[in-house]
Amino acid sequence: MLDESNSLHISIASVWEIAIKHSLGRLTEFSGGVSLFLSQIHSSPIEIMAVLPQHIEIVEKLPFIHKDPFDRLLISTAKSEKLTILTADENIKKYDVSWVW
Repeated sequence: MLDESNSLHISIASVWEIAIKHSLGRLTEFSGGVSLFLSQIHSSPIEIMAVLPQHIEIVEKLPFIHKDPFDRLLISTAKSEKLTILTADENIKKYDVSWVW
């Protein structure tokens, strides 16, 4: 992440998931909620990626290792866009997708 030659991306699905978890009180460390999170993203070199139809098509074809719909969408997006996922999630690591951590 610190290598400036890398491009950094976050899926709008991750932003959506943060909004949901914050509204449920499950992200107490996000005192500013999704608005603060978005403002920090906009002031960084991180690009927000849209969810595209081809990402959804790949979700349908993924083996059902991971049950979290947001993570399945991140996996399909990474596969479609040839990106690497930054994760400690052992279930994501079971997919044929590039990951680090």
